[in-house]
Amino acid sequence: MKLGRILRRIRATVVPLCTGKLHFTSRSSISAPGEPALLYLNMGNLLKVLTCTDLEQGPNFFLDFENAQPTESEKEIYNQVNVVLKDAEGILEDLQSYRGAGHEIREAIQHPADEKLQEKAWGAVVPLVGKLKKFYEFSQRLEAALRGLLGALTSTPYSPTQHLEREQALAKQFAEILHFTLRFDELKMTNPAIQNDFSYYRRTLSRMRINNVPAEGENEVNNELANRMSLFYAEATPMLKTLSDATTKFVSENKNLPIENTTDCLSTMASVCRVMLETPEYRSRFTNEETVSFCLRVMVGVIILYDHVHPVGAFAKTSKIDMKGCIKVLKDQPPNSFIKMMKSIL
Repeated sequence: MKLGRILRRIRATVVPLCTGKLHFTSRSSISAPGEPALLYLNMGNLLKVLTCTDLEQGPNFFLDFENAQPTESEKEIYNQVNVVLKDAEGILEDLQSYRGAGHEIREAIQHPADEKLQEKAWGAVVPLVGKLKKFYEFSQRLEAALRGLLGALTSTPYSPTQHLEREQALAKQFAEILHFTLRFDELKMTNPAIQNDFSYYRRTLSRMRINNVPAEGENEVNNELANRMSLFYAEATPMLKTLSDATTKFVSENKNLPIENTTDCLSTMASVCRVMLETPEYRSRFTNEETVSFCLRVMVGVIILYDHVHPVGAFAKTSKIDMKGCIKVLKDQPPNSFIKMMKSIL
């Protein structure tokens, strides 16, 4: 597929997630029905990137995403993060199997005087909201894990490149968090039942309070938690927003740590992923075909975080990420794989 044709597909309306350089949106009115929103790239910045030839080549080493094991110095942070990551696959399975209570809700709305239908809808929604609560609470655990990893991978006296090369098990966990995040958000964006169920739950709960009717499930999701969950699920990409905010908060809370330590960690990870994907010698060392899509997602994820945290963003001429090279790596994937990747990053 020609690059020009691909770029014409990468379009959407505006809701900045970050500083205006890279934008994310809910589904655009020009998207195909049922399609998730696509990534919008500021065309001026993108053309500068595509014509820029003075970017540094960046780090060149193999990061073993498949087999990296923690050294003694990594084990404390590694074990803390591993407690969170071991639940990640279960979260994705629960989200993938989430079917919603659309039928019961519609029946209840269409027959407001039928108490049995009201009870049936409420009974269907309450356990689903319990699942949504679990997803939200996992996002908070993931945020804490990410900040722990950033602390380890940006600390002095080592450079970000030295950290990633020396502490590959922690780098692998950082990559796994990004990979999970993009997979979660891809599934969430294609499931409108999540917001519909939660909206019905909040409306019904409010009506029950007005009528002094005891509400089963209220103790599980109180009003304060419901407000926070509502903000979380209102985001097109809630997990990615959580990680972006966590990274920004990490930078602001660690004022003695130069911001470059964090942004260089992100740019280095993007460069390592790009180099491994475009270098046959490295790519041939992958023993699992899924590692290619894993690297692609991680590369995209760190670019988004970099654009959110760095003062001038990922698409500026001074960016330490070779955006021309990263876009070429994405473009060189099979067309369907590329388009799916562009959708999944939102």
